[in-house]
Amino acid sequence: MLFCNDVGYLGMCGHGTIGVVRTLQHLGRIAPGVVRIDTPAGTVAATLHDDGSASVENVPSFLHARDVAVDVDGLGRIIGDVAYGGNWFFLTSLPAPALDVRNAAALLDAATRIREALGRSAITGAHGAAIDHVELFGPPLRADADARSFVLCPGAAYDRSPCGTGTSAKMAALHARGRLPLHATWRQESITGGLFTGTLAMHDGALVPTTRGRAYVTAETTLLFDRDDPYRFGF
Repeated sequence: MLFCNDVGYLGMCGHGTIGVVRTLQHLGRIAPGVVRIDTPAGTVAATLHDDGSASVENVPSFLHARDVAVDVDGLGRIIGDVAYGGNWFFLTSLPAPALDVRNAAALLDAATRIREALGRSAITGAHGAAIDHVELFGPPLRADADARSFVLCPGAAYDRSPCGTGTSAKMAALHARGRLPLHATWRQESITGGLFTGTLAMHDGALVPTTRGRAYVTAETTLLFDRDDPYRFGF
């Protein structure tokens, strides 16, 4: 399965996987149970639950570098962690703006500045991998959440969901710091108020996160490709 956005494809997408599983159920192609899905990052195991929610056992995740400093235009020196959760993330917090969807434009600008500064400073993931996601964290608004986040995806898009790969990276970073034990529950709130729950397990020496959330089918569409249309495959 490939997850495409406005600039290419992602290594993995937890939110997208949950959406695909729910869609397959809607189409009558699967029943509650486990579905194994190949992604660019590796094979993941998705479970459709009886209540319609889905959980994704992700690829192994880890903290790559902690307390990394980067000088960002207009923001000064920012400290954060570099972690992998199926995609590469820079995890950090800012004093402002608040993590509110009404501040989406300002948050998008700040996160983009951070990502550009990481590139200029040659700060990367393992083996020189580009850090193409930036996740800003802050206190939750929901009483049942542990943290709230804003996630910049590759290109100029942000995630309305809590971000499955970002939640995986965050949990891996917390575990490496001794702040999230194995099998403990972490609840991640999105910029729009959605919630993922996550846990960590150790499989064959690798830290494997599982996130759980919901998706909703909103439409059934038909794409038409007119053979006389010169742009039917794009341009």
